[in-house]
Amino acid sequence: MDGWRAHDLLWVSGLPDGAPLPAWLDGDWLRAAPLVVRRASCAPGRIPVGVRGLLRSERQACEVEAAAVLRRVTPEVLARLAYAPLPDFSCAALDALRQVAPLLDATGWAWGPTGGVGFALASGLPVLRADSDLDLVLRIAAPPDAAQAGALRAIAAAVTSGITACRLDLQIDTGHGGFAYAEWAAGRGRVLLKTDQGPVLTSTPWELA
Repeated sequence: MDGWRAHDLLWVSGLPDGAPLPAWLDGDWLRAAPLVVRRASCAPGRIPVGVRGLLRSERQACEVEAAAVLRRVTPEVLARLAYAPLPDFSCAALDALRQVAPLLDATGWAWGPTGGVGFALASGLPVLRADSDLDLVLRIAAPPDAAQAGALRAIAAAVTSGITACRLDLQIDTGHGGFAYAEWAAGRGRVLLKTDQGPVLTSTPWELA
């Protein structure tokens, strides 16, 4: 994807002419809301993205021209905002993010919030609810050793059973693709690795050719 990575947030000058737009998407929302880079294959110079609205049901997949990108914000950039709550709003997911951020920083791995929390931090738009999940991406280029695996368990426990407990969707990005930490931690043998070419069920997500 020419340097664009899944979960990056993009502001663009406009969607391609003729792109089908859902009824809930208007020009004002498109100017304020970023697009989310998704995992998919695209022609050179194009980026697969998703548009999201205020509701969970408001989602639309499309593509944009790379030349139309005006601004890009990565999850790693949003990680720096983890200690600064959104003005006049709080929810369990934001509280959990602030509590777990020091643990994530201590791992030395690149990480950042994605999903609704990342979207809200980047845009300031009111997409979060009291029961919103905390979505995170953690960039891990090699299988974690025993100590690192223990740190991951502590991070998951801090989010799901801490004082500000909420649901956690922790995605591990190997560089080849991304998979759910919960699947790997459950010891199922194989995980569903999401790649730009489609999902792959594999027992070696860090060694995928």
